[in-house]
Amino acid sequence: MTDDATTPRLGVLGGGVMGETVVSAALRAGWTFDDVRVVERSAVRANELSERYGVRAMDPAARVAGWADVVVVALKPHDVAGVLTEVSDSLRPGTLVVSVAAGLTCAQLEGPLPAGTPVVRVMPNTPAVIGRGASVVSAGTHAGEEHLALTERILAATGLVVRAPEKDLDAVTALSGSGPAYVFYLIDAMAEAGVLVGLTRDRARELAVATVEGAAAMVRETGEHPVVLRERVSSPGGTTVAGVRELDAQGVRAAVVAAVAAARDRSVELGAQGS
Repeated sequence: MTDDATTPRLGVLGGGVMGETVVSAALRAGWTFDDVRVVERSAVRANELSERYGVRAMDPAARVAGWADVVVVALKPHDVAGVLTEVSDSLRPGTLVVSVAAGLTCAQLEGPLPAGTPVVRVMPNTPAVIGRGASVVSAGTHAGEEHLALTERILAATGLVVRAPEKDLDAVTALSGSGPAYVFYLIDAMAEAGVLVGLTRDRARELAVATVEGAAAMVRETGEHPVVLRERVSSPGGTTVAGVRELDAQGVRAAVVAAVAAARDRSVELGAQGS
């Protein structure tokens, strides 16, 4: 680490959506633009990041890796092994490597790196881009409490950050990683239903989004079980009971459970293909 342990230097390999999310989160968490560098091969994208955040964004990967105390891997999975091999000799002892690359295990990440390199794997989801995400962090073989805590600090501005053993990450991928797509699917279905029963498309979408957002906030802020909250709006013989009964009849709950299980199984398959 640097002498100023409160702001370890941060090198981000990859300037795509997730790389930019990490940069933005770190700056909001107290890093300055002098503490952060990005490796982005597209000159247009690098200039965009430099103008938006004031960070250097076109240094070679090996130079950034040798400069940084924390290297964040925000690359497409198929690019990761090659880039880690490229930067391996430049890493200083004790440099933390944090990966937000989908599907790659800690063992796969550790393979090209110097022996003993601490690695933390992160499974984020897309709402992290707007600070409303859910990310799960898992420690590799050589990562300890201080590495997990530092990773949490970097990601704090992206939303919820929790810890889990790596064996749980296939389930995490299926639930929170893929989960936003399930919610988008539900919002779209609710909006279409609103149009079917007579609302304009714009008004139906507006109401569907606000309803999902408000319902999620109630679960979070009250701490009550969703079933309890559902029962409070389900008057005997009323409209909500009729709607929920139809959801049950159509097998919606079973379909959601099956979707998460299918996504988990596919995550396991993809991990096996990459091993």
